[in-house]
Amino acid sequence: MSRNNERVGIGAYLALLFAVIFFSGIMVSDLAKKTVFATPQSQKIASVLDFNTLNGKFGTLLNSATLDKDNKTVTKRGNFTGAGGDGARQGFMFALTLIPTVMFALGMVAVVEYFGALEAMRQILTVISRPLLGIPGEAGLALIASLQSTDAGAAMTRALSDEKRMTEREKETFVMFQFSAGAPLSNFLSSGAALLALSSATGETIPVSIGACLAVIFVMKVFGTNVFRAYMSVVSRNA
Repeated sequence: MSRNNERVGIGAYLALLFAVIFFSGIMVSDLAKKTVFATPQSQKIASVLDFNTLNGKFGTLLNSATLDKDNKTVTKRGNFTGAGGDGARQGFMFALTLIPTVMFALGMVAVVEYFGALEAMRQILTVISRPLLGIPGEAGLALIASLQSTDAGAAMTRALSDEKRMTEREKETFVMFQFSAGAPLSNFLSSGAALLALSSATGETIPVSIGACLAVIFVMKVFGTNVFRAYMSVVSRNA
């Protein structure tokens, strides 16, 4: 039986639902905290179903301890990669920080794939993602993950490419989608949301919402991807 004719059971769709929730960050979003998970205890429970939360972060390291003019101990701390590095060595330290994220993302993808989540995603999204972005439905989960984590999205895309689920042309197109405004959910909400506090020349608050900003980002990601698709088509015809 060909892959396109495989039947997808309810278990596959449940695995897909779990994967979407897990990689999208919806369980720790402000909307979820204000509605479903209003109490601190429920928020802790919900955070267990979030990729970035379980992925965690590196602790701080003690670099030095000195005495100030009042003879009080002053400690200086830095993260795992240190401070002030450059060149190949700094790049190597940065690459080391990606290893746990990539391994964790690939491990979770393998689990949900075992239960048929990728096939369920293909069945649902092929009719949408193919005309919209020129990528197969299997890439839908990687697309969702890339909106929250560039590392997870890249790892999933690499896995799809290695398994021959995407052609070289599809991979290049999908990489363009991810490269433009990478991980907008994480990056915008952590830094870009500060722009919402801007005021006009008259002192009035600019009437804009986080949802509107994210919608513009996503629409322009799709637009830029299709401009790239058009460029690739022209190049291939002239080659």
